[in-house]
Amino acid sequence: MASSARNHHYFLIVLLAMILSSSSGQEPESTILLKFKSSLENATSSLGNWDSKVQLCKGNFSNWKGLICYNGKFTGLQLESMGLSGTLDIDTLSQLTSLRTISVMNNNFEGPFPDVKKIGGLRGVYLSNNRFSGELPDDAFAGMKSIRRIFLANNRFTGKIPTSLLGIPKLVELQLQDNQFDGSIPAFTQQVFQLNVANNRLEGPIPAQLSSQSLSSFAGNVNLCGKPMPACPASREEQGNTSKNKKGIPIVAIILAVIGGLLLAAIIIALFLLRRQRKRPSQYEKSSVKNLNKSEPKKRPLREDKYGRSEKGKLYFVRRDREKFDLEDLLRAPAEVLGSGSFGSTYKADLNIGKPIAVRRFRQMSNMGKEDFHVHMRRLGKLSHPNILPLVAFYYTREEKLLVTDFAENGSLASQLYGKRGPKQPSLDWPSRLKIIKGIARGLAYLYKELPTLTLPHGHLKSSNVVLDHSFEPLLADYALVPVINKDHAKQFMVAYKSPEYMQNERLTRKTDVWSLGILILELLTGRFPANYLKQGKGANADLAAWVNSVVREEWTGEVFDKDMNTKTKHNSEGEMLKLLKIGMCCCEMDVGRRWDLREALEKIEELKERDTEYSSNYASEGEINYSSSKAISDEDFSFTNKG
Repeated sequence: MASSARNHHYFLIVLLAMILSSSSGQEPESTILLKFKSSLENATSSLGNWDSKVQLCKGNFSNWKGLICYNGKFTGLQLESMGLSGTLDIDTLSQLTSLRTISVMNNNFEGPFPDVKKIGGLRGVYLSNNRFSGELPDDAFAGMKSIRRIFLANNRFTGKIPTSLLGIPKLVELQLQDNQFDGSIPAFTQQVFQLNVANNRLEGPIPAQLSSQSLSSFAGNVNLCGKPMPACPASREEQGNTSKNKKGIPIVAIILAVIGGLLLAAIIIALFLLRRQRKRPSQYEKSSVKNLNKSEPKKRPLREDKYGRSEKGKLYFVRRDREKFDLEDLLRAPAEVLGSGSFGSTYKADLNIGKPIAVRRFRQMSNMGKEDFHVHMRRLGKLSHPNILPLVAFYYTREEKLLVTDFAENGSLASQLYGKRGPKQPSLDWPSRLKIIKGIARGLAYLYKELPTLTLPHGHLKSSNVVLDHSFEPLLADYALVPVINKDHAKQFMVAYKSPEYMQNERLTRKTDVWSLGILILELLTGRFPANYLKQGKGANADLAAWVNSVVREEWTGEVFDKDMNTKTKHNSEGEMLKLLKIGMCCCEMDVGRRWDLREALEKIEELKERDTEYSSNYASEGEINYSSSKAISDEDFSFTNKG
């Protein structure tokens, strides 16, 4: 009897365990993801390698296309630019307890805003560049305490901006531009916060705590006012209070306050200068063309650059196809200084891995926290294109960062154009320069495609940031760093911030990198260095505009081209060179509205040949450039808007 009772008791325990297991057990992540895939349209080809028999992740790499992995665990979906449509099955995705990121940018999804708050652990929601529409519920983000980035740009959303956004303590970036939101901007209180609400129907005063945001973040809302937009019209009551205050303060008190303030400022400045004189003056290497002609630098260990055994941390590799090495191996390796500029120094390190690597050291790179920095670097590590210098690994500390890339045998384009050449080292001829500019344009177009959420997919495009491999194939370097570079430093030194639109309106657009491409085309053709790139701040822009004008305003003929190009080749190709010169001018157009977009520039660059061909007048009939095969360049041919 006792034995029967014990057996019955045991049976009940087993049964209860089975019930609890069936009720709380979770389906495998692969099964849930395949169920989610079934709700999508056009996913068969884009997500063709999704297979339940294949492991989702291996380390930081995904075996399934479009998955984000970290330390062998699935953490997010990155289904961007895949032509997907259909329904985002949020109910199914909510079963993925490890899901932290959803990105379906650059697709064709339609319908109302997905109820993402059902996935409580999300840190990033990226829905930009789709066709979502309708109003967002006011509680659309209620309870989402972990979310940091929300990208809803370029959709068809209407109504008010949800006030539930105010309750997100960790929110650092919100992109709502190019929709139809109306009403006022909520009074966001998050401390480190980037907001973009441009091109909506918002109105009223901009909250004071957002006054430090860029003017471009509010452009296109004609009824917004207050810093950084034009001041709001004062009400009669405010005007009366202002008048009363002015009358109530004695003029003597105002004068004494001003004098006191000036004296205090003078004392502070004097103390600062005295302290500075006592300190040992530091040396600062300016990045200039002269540095390219220095003698062969001495080799030294990277350890001399403040990286010793006491530094904690490790190298994080972002590519599978490179041999790995330890941080200690890198620190002990002999290193050759390749250059030093406004962002830091670049070294060539010789490790026993078959070929050297390049190491870039950054100090002004603390615009992101560690977690976001890792996410951004892993995203860059996934980029793969014949004209993109691949990121291999990175090292992170709060003060300094290292970016490890492949080493390019033929140095930078700037060194080829302006550096000292040996007697047997020929200059770049026209076919080489055409090959280089085509590669640059293709690489830039790839960045535009793969980084659709970045206003500046490159941001710092110039000849010293284009390197050449063993076959003189160009590789774009230092791309997509605007999000991680300190803002003040970026505004002082990065090429994009010297553009006409930033100088005039503090505005950056998707055409800003095209302006940099135009400058680079003119530099490549003329062999003239835009020395004003070395100047800091906005003041350099006016000089750059003058430099662009000087290329075509001196009644030059074919003599505009760099004399170092092969004379014979140049004679047979001058018509094609003139076409490229005109392309460069269309990219340098001061008026952003009239400036070409990258697609137009790439199409015309791809049409160029090494030798002149019979000119067709189809360009003019299509409303495109009126290229001229004449060897004389008229002022009218190169007229463009100059607002600088």
